[in-house]
Amino acid sequence: MEFISQNIFLITIAVISGLALLLPLLRDARNHATHVSPAQAVMLMNRQNAVIVDVRETTEFAAERIEGSRNIPAGELAGRVKELEKFKSRPLILTCASGARSARAIGTLRKEGFAQVYNLGGGIKGWKDAGQPIAAGKRT
Repeated sequence: MEFISQNIFLITIAVISGLALLLPLLRDARNHATHVSPAQAVMLMNRQNAVIVDVRETTEFAAERIEGSRNIPAGELAGRVKELEKFKSRPLILTCASGARSARAIGTLRKEGFAQVYNLGGGIKGWKDAGQPIAAGKRT
């Protein structure tokens, strides 16, 4: 007990340091549960009729997109969530240019009760790098 009382400052720093090392690991474990690779996305599309929701801006979507995807820009998602209600029982795969905007958009859909929401790892860039087809032209 005397050791603890004399070294409380060092013990506190050690505990805080340990927690600081664990937090990124816990955060990564949570994020990997919601990320899917392009191959996993294709399996979800083929086996469970997953819906691709592209949260990039309309101009980005018009330049290139995943065939059959729907465009709802991230900034409009909260106001347009009703458009996705009919897909609530199906997996939704969100995508953007690199995966950052779509990762943030997952929270919006989860708050609205969507249980099966995934982020396409790497976004459109990851999709293309995996050799998956890209379509041109706008579709909503």
